Amino acid sequence: MHTSGRGRLGFALGALGVSALVLAGCSASGGDDGSGSGSTDPLVVGTTDKISSIDPAGSYDNGSFAVMNQVYPFLLNSQYGTSDVTPDVAESAEFTSPTEYTVKLKSGLKFANGHDLTSSDVKFSFERQLTIADPNGPSSLLGNLDSVETPDDTTVVFTLKNGDDQVWPQILSSPAAPIVDEEVFSADSVTPDDTIVEGKAFAGQYTIESYKLNELISYAPYADYQGSLPKPENGGISAKYYADASNLKLDVQSGAIDVAFRSLSATDIADLSSNDAVKIVDGPGGEIRYIVFNFDTMPFGATTPEADAAKSLAVRQAAADLIDRQAIATDVYKDTYSPLYSYVPQGLASANEALKDLYGDGSGMPDAAKAKATLEAAGVSTPVTLNLQYNGDHYGPSSGDEYAAIKAQLEEDGLFTVNLAQTEWVQYTKDRTADVYPAYQLGWFPDYSDADNYLTPFFSADNFLGNHYDNAEVQQLLVDQATQTDKTTREQEIGDIQDKVAADLSTLPLLQGKQVAVVGSSVEGAVLDGSFKFRYAPLHK
Repeated sequence: MHTSGRGRLGFALGALGVSALVLAGCSASGGDDGSGSGSTDPLVVGTTDKISSIDPAGSYDNGSFAVMNQVYPFLLNSQYGTSDVTPDVAESAEFTSPTEYTVKLKSGLKFANGHDLTSSDVKFSFERQLTIADPNGPSSLLGNLDSVETPDDTTVVFTLKNGDDQVWPQILSSPAAPIVDEEVFSADSVTPDDTIVEGKAFAGQYTIESYKLNELISYAPYADYQGSLPKPENGGISAKYYADASNLKLDVQSGAIDVAFRSLSATDIADLSSNDAVKIVDGPGGEIRYIVFNFDTMPFGATTPEADAAKSLAVRQAAADLIDRQAIATDVYKDTYSPLYSYVPQGLASANEALKDLYGDGSGMPDAAKAKATLEAAGVSTPVTLNLQYNGDHYGPSSGDEYAAIKAQLEEDGLFTVNLAQTEWVQYTKDRTADVYPAYQLGWFPDYSDADNYLTPFFSADNFLGNHYDNAEVQQLLVDQATQTDKTTREQEIGDIQDKVAADLSTLPLLQGKQVAVVGSSVEGAVLDGSFKFRYAPLHK
């Protein structure tokens, strides 16, 4: 999950955004009688993830979306244990024509501050996303949205630019889709967190009672939540934010906190797996890790003094020839990650391994001779100096080891000189979209369980990466696959996109990972599912 301007299906528009989440609890699915079935004890959840903004228009990252999932209502959502979306605060939702998606809201919806939640708030929530279009927000997920109409207080009609949008229902459960209170939020700028908390602009499973950014959040169950998810099975949650994963590990194993998620190291998880005081919970891994190349500022990029598209491509190809994914997966991550040779992770329909055939020795291993020949053929002098940025607090404590390994692999045969640098996450998110980094680390947690979410956000013209990649043929294919109702044809188009992007190397995919959480031995209800949403409500002792 991540960010950007406009664009999901608007061919002339652009992209999408990174993304989304981790641990999702599991209990009874469907709604319930409002009482919850667990104890009323509060629980403490610890994380190293950082919040950049709890305004849905102002952030597109795991840490921020983890908060939004607890406190904001969604039109559609997924029940625990599934990735399928069904009505949440909506009563019904369906295509009433190929380009019209009509949602009927439940009656009597209210925010925690007493304000009515009507179709006007829904229209406001989506229109402000597109108006603000924050570079670190998810507005690009709404690239196919043409207009929002509200015939009455409980009816919303979304008109789409391209008909038969196969993922629009999933978009309505994504980071672009929390419903916010138009009486509290600004229509044209990101609203400060404190204003949101003071305004009690919440109507999800929880409200926020106290808030200290990236230190501590106190959540209380929202008694008037009317969505379809079960009421919380606990008396509240305290979310504690850690600067150091080692302290997170110490606290979960000592019982000082009840749940630890994102991001313990692979070594920590292996160590905790033999500790009777805790339980390890894992689930399907939608996470991917990759390197982004900035097509303007990388070696021979479009705005550099030595700009040369062919040489720039050769540099990216040579890097792809030299990477040993299996070594990183095993040596750094103890095989909690696996090598990733394409843009759609294994396990999703249409995933291929386009990079395996094109680069390295053809079987997934590096080939320095091939890298050298590629650079020589393009007239690139070696060693190539590559400035490579990474982040250690958002993507876990092993990022330093991961990028040290990447530096060593690129430099081993004298073809590259890699200058590694690290930046704290809040600054990192600003710098990466401001052309500060010629090449940089990112990770992705999907917004929804469809191959499109690994393609459109990255490769539309106005993509959340902000890396100036622009291939009109790929953009047209992105529109084609997302509006293609024939399954076989759509899978072929998704394969074609992976092949074409593998030849361009806008990004260099590295690893595919699992979702992992550590919970106290008495904690129940924690299950990681394919929704990739971290929800607190099912957790209980």
